[in-house]
Amino acid sequence: MPRKRVKVRKGDRVRVHYTCRLADGSLAYSSVGADPIEFTLGKADAIIGLEEAVATMKVGESKTVSIPPEKAYGQRREEWALSVPRDKMPEGFIPIEGLRFELEREGGHSSAATITHISESSVTLDFNHPLAGRELTCEISLLEIVG
Repeated sequence: MPRKRVKVRKGDRVRVHYTCRLADGSLAYSSVGADPIEFTLGKADAIIGLEEAVATMKVGESKTVSIPPEKAYGQRREEWALSVPRDKMPEGFIPIEGLRFELEREGGHSSAATITHISESSVTLDFNHPLAGRELTCEISLLEIVG
């Protein structure tokens, strides 16, 4: 019976548990208590910083890494926050501050936006990822190489 590899390499599909926190210690997201995530190294299935960390790990290993915004969800871009006149919003749409939703674009693509401000005449839609500009500290456990 062939021995299973323990060191990962580009192109491997891996299964990982992770917990990522913000600088203040608050939880950003975690797979612990749920299904682990699976992704293929080198396919950009996960944030760059997570892929880079896992690429140096062995099965069964755990480590904690700091991931800067450039290797997570990018820097925040103020120009991606747009003020839209209320009369340009879909009929019947009730804006709620903090609501995150998908907008369909031309060509069948969609973009996620968060309502960050509401006034009498406009609604501000922020197309930045909610974690853009934030450094993450992630505890990562490489569970297995699945393929």
